[in-house]
Amino acid sequence: MTRVALLHTGAVVIGPVSAAVRDALPDATVVNYLDDRIVADLGDASRADSVPGRVVDLVHAAKRGGADVVMLTCSSISLLAAPTSEAVGIPVLRIDEAMADIAIAHRRIAVVATLPTTLRPTAALLRERAERAGTVVEIEERLVVGAFDAVAAGDRGRHDALLVGEIERVAAESDVIVLAQASMASAAETASVEVPVLSSVAPGVSRLAEHVDALRKVREG
Repeated sequence: MTRVALLHTGAVVIGPVSAAVRDALPDATVVNYLDDRIVADLGDASRADSVPGRVVDLVHAAKRGGADVVMLTCSSISLLAAPTSEAVGIPVLRIDEAMADIAIAHRRIAVVATLPTTLRPTAALLRERAERAGTVVEIEERLVVGAFDAVAAGDRGRHDALLVGEIERVAAESDVIVLAQASMASAAETASVEVPVLSSVAPGVSRLAEHVDALRKVREG
């Protein structure tokens, strides 16, 4: 049986992402790994340098536990996927890459985030994928102050209201809106705008399922 490891930086996404993976891959075993200090430590100059090594350690643990593939579910660490995969010797996917590939089909992209540690990496990922595809994009970065504190305190309603307000403000000047964190997906469902609002979970899990199917075909071939 295929084993999929999900590496999280926040407990709030474990339930929805795990459920999405189980729906897409019902015969796979899903294992969750969490370091809930990574985001905070990325903003601490004295601790930020420890993060790449901690991610490598977690992926090593996943590999020792029998994982066939690992997915990073946080945009703050998505740029570590390739070097970690090379260091550990296991496929490491990033949940936001498929979303970025959809977004770069549009020229004017608004990136909305609740944390600066996810805003910058998401914008960088979009530029990376656009350059790879040979497309030109214009990226507007928007940080929604107070939304992360709200959801961390258990106030999902306020979190979503703040996000919806920002989404509706930027929509008129954008061709597509990208939500930089998987935890923001619920806001996309309530925003009333005429442009696409993209969240990473559905396209990211779809790409994961494609990768797992390819692995299985290689094994069976």
